[in-house]
Amino acid sequence: MAVNISIWASGSGTNAENIIQKFKNHPFIKIKMIVTNNPNAGVIQRAERLKKTIHIIPKKILYEKVDRVIELLEEEQIDLIVLAGFLLKVPEKIIQRFPDRIMNIHPALLPKYGGKGFYGEYVHRAVLQNKEKESGITIHYVNEEYDAGQIILQVRCPVNPDDTVESLAKKIHQLEYEYYPKVIEQIAQRIYETKKTNV
Repeated sequence: MAVNISIWASGSGTNAENIIQKFKNHPFIKIKMIVTNNPNAGVIQRAERLKKTIHIIPKKILYEKVDRVIELLEEEQIDLIVLAGFLLKVPEKIIQRFPDRIMNIHPALLPKYGGKGFYGEYVHRAVLQNKEKESGITIHYVNEEYDAGQIILQVRCPVNPDDTVESLAKKIHQLEYEYYPKVIEQIAQRIYETKKTNV
């Protein structure tokens, strides 16, 4: 019995690759499939190299054929959806079908620098422009609003006066690579215990 995870990513997929590698030989966590909305996303090559099933689900299909997407997730027996740089809003129907089973990581300390259009370097640039003393990551559940779900964990890092977008991004990536798999494992453990109880 495994906890099956689907990772959703829109971009290069460095976080997705880190998660796949972390759980490669895990006793009960299985990265079952990767979903992307972007046919040119770097995550596709990473998934292929790591021999993971990849589904390209364009925005139009995600929103207009959401029942088909839910069917796919159910066929694959997905227990947990992990967003790793996925830039579209998850349809409400999917959120309702997977309550507290969809999580996201954001490269800032929410509620600051969250919402539509705030991702990647746009976040770091805003943090630097506002001369913030600290930034960090927020891991949270996904609800119907961008970056507004219940916070699971926040980890902080200092912003130095000489930081650039690139140097700040590097600090944030290190936090993401370290802490996201840990939180995924904690939540997967809870799901695993529930599944065992219900057998």
